[in-house]
This record gives sequence, C-alpha cells and structure tokens, in this order.
Amino acid sequence: MSLSLNRCNGLRECELNTQGLAPKDPCFGTYKYYTTNYICIPAGLQFFYLHVENGKIQINTANYGRTDKTTCSEGRPSEQLQNTNCYSPNALAPVSKSCNGLESCEVFATHTVFTDPCFGIYKYLAISYFCLPPGVQNGKIFSDDGTVICVHSANYGRTDSSTCSTGRPASQLAKTDCYALNSQTVVTSGCEGKNSCSILASNSVFSDPCVGTFKYLYISYSCVYGRSSNGRILC
Repeated sequence: MSLSLNRCNGLRECELNTQGLAPKDPCFGTYKYYTTNYICIPAGLQFFYLHVENGKIQINTANYGRTDKTTCSEGRPSEQLQNTNCYSPNALAPVSKSCNGLESCEVFATHTVFTDPCFGIYKYLAISYFCLPPGVQNGKIFSDDGTVICVHSANYGRTDSSTCSTGRPASQLAKTDCYALNSQTVVTSGCEGKNSCSILASNSVFSDPCVGTFKYLYISYSCVYGRSSNGRILC
C-alpha cells in the first residue's frame, strides 16, 4: 500500500513492479495478482499526504483558506488572492480525524470537505503537525449515549512511582510531587460537556512541571445527564 502511495500519488499515470511486493510468499504455489483502489482528482485539486517514521501523526493546526497573497498563487488572477483573512472554521476537526494517531494519512483540500470560507478566493490547505514518539500518551475519555463528561480533577505530572513506570529508570520516577498548574483548565476546556474527547499528554500542551521525570496524565471525571436552566453542566 505505501509503495503505491509513494509511486503514484499526484501523477497522471504510474507503473508498479509487483514482484517482491510482499516480504514473503502469502500462498505458495498459487498464482497471485495485485489489486489497488484509487480515485482520479481534477487537475489542480490539492491533497496533502503526511507521513512520519517511527511515530504517530499529531495535528497541531490546520486552515483551509488564504492568509497571504503568494502561497499557491502561480497563474491565479489577482482578484482570487486579495482576501488574506480567509479561515475555514472547521478545518482542524476533519484533518485531525483523518490523521491523528496514524503513521500516514491523506487529506483533500476542497470546499466539499471544509466548506467555502471565502467565495471566489483561491484557497489552500495549510497544516502544521508533529511526530509523536512511540509511547507518548494520548488520553481519550468517553461518556455513554445521552450523557456528557464532567471533569472533577486532572493532573499532568507524577504523584507516585508505580504508575506508567514499566521500563523507566528509577531516576525518572523518583519525584512524586509533580503537578502541572494548568492541568484542570486544559482538560476541562477540552472535555467538559462533550460526549468524548482526546487530550495529548505532552509537555507541548501542559508545559514541563518537572524536567527529567516521566509524566502521565490523570483525569477524574463522571458522565452526567442534562444541564441547568442557565446552560451550565450539572456536575
């Protein structure tokens, strides 16, 4: 699959030598063939192919629109480049859904995916992302149908020497009074009132409350029904 992506994406035609595609013969003595699924996209339609080695993709920012007059401007009339304050309000969600946690992903830059934030302007998709090393935690919590998440407490740091300690040297587990001061605020903002959420347990989100200590994200929450008359969650 990755061979097809690398050899063919973005081309009008491509050719693959199917000999040696698999590391070993999947069915000895059987005459085999190679199949692949693909689509044809109109010339000029942009798509992003992201790939990381030895890790997972984590999307940081995404925008479908235009923020300057030079990016993707070649051959375009000036009236299609004038609006440099063009932002798609829903860009981050579909990109994150397509890419987060994967080694590679493909995202099409089209208003059928992101809606059209500035009609008549030639738009492009800008993505910033980073590679999560193996073992970096991504905290996911869910509530049952009809309920929402109510966050009681949260901490990014370390409060004991046994949690998330497998394979870690003692020096990374010794400090057990490690608290990120913004833990509750970050988790509440990202999760409270939702049916599900995902919080990256990383220094880039919470800052580093204790350098050299291997940290983890702890969340205490419950699933609750309904809201009060003023719209507040009934935690």
